[in-house]
Amino acid sequence: MRVGIETRDDGLAHVTLRRGEAGNAIDLEMARGLLDAARACTRKPVRAVLLTAEGKSFCVGGDLHEFHRLSGAALEKHLIAVIDALHDALRIFAALDAPMVAAVHGVVAGAGIGLAAAADVTLAADNASFTAAYTGIGYSPDAGVSWLLPRLLGPKRALDLLLTNRRIPAAEVAALGLVSRVVSADELAAEAARTAEALRRGPTAAFGITRRLVAAGLIADLGPHLDREARALAAAAASDEGREGVAAFLGKRAPDFTRIPPRT
Repeated sequence: MRVGIETRDDGLAHVTLRRGEAGNAIDLEMARGLLDAARACTRKPVRAVLLTAEGKSFCVGGDLHEFHRLSGAALEKHLIAVIDALHDALRIFAALDAPMVAAVHGVVAGAGIGLAAAADVTLAADNASFTAAYTGIGYSPDAGVSWLLPRLLGPKRALDLLLTNRRIPAAEVAALGLVSRVVSADELAAEAARTAEALRRGPTAAFGITRRLVAAGLIADLGPHLDREARALAAAAASDEGREGVAAFLGKRAPDFTRIPPRT
């Protein structure tokens, strides 16, 4: 299996890229593995998703060796199959209430940037480096990169990365806003696990509402978005999570959101 998925009974889903010997390059099998992992997160109550990768690099992008073996219509058909599976996985992860934490290290290139940027919290090891890579080989972006980078960095900085393909160290990537924070390579796994665990114990439905509000706010006018916020907050306050959160605050105790089952 090129993608591992463990959905624990406590609500944590751990997705692992397991093609480390090839830099976790995305071929058709891995793209379909990511889709299977995403679908698994919809079949069992999930409170948080942790995305990690084996080997020296998080993900070097698409598998150019696989693509180079094909040409013409066969190549186009194959790439559509790879990209459709990858994009369907990203759509499913984005639609979950459960937030996603990504831990990235080594080379993060091409579609690897899309996977890293799609997470709600992205932790980068201090040895990580990022490069868009697409136009360097005559390709255009996929994995949501042309949608995510302008929103995270602004169009000028996004185009700088997409057109020049310069390799950017983790510290600069954090300053640009592509990752949440940088940690030492030795601490990456532990810090990612701690972050995912904290989110797992949180108010999953409220997380889902917040994720969707932030996404919608990027393209909405202020007036309609304020109305959307008002309706969402009223519903959240009346929910089991909202009542538990307020009761815990007034009772001067820690809330226990884990007793409230997340939606599937």
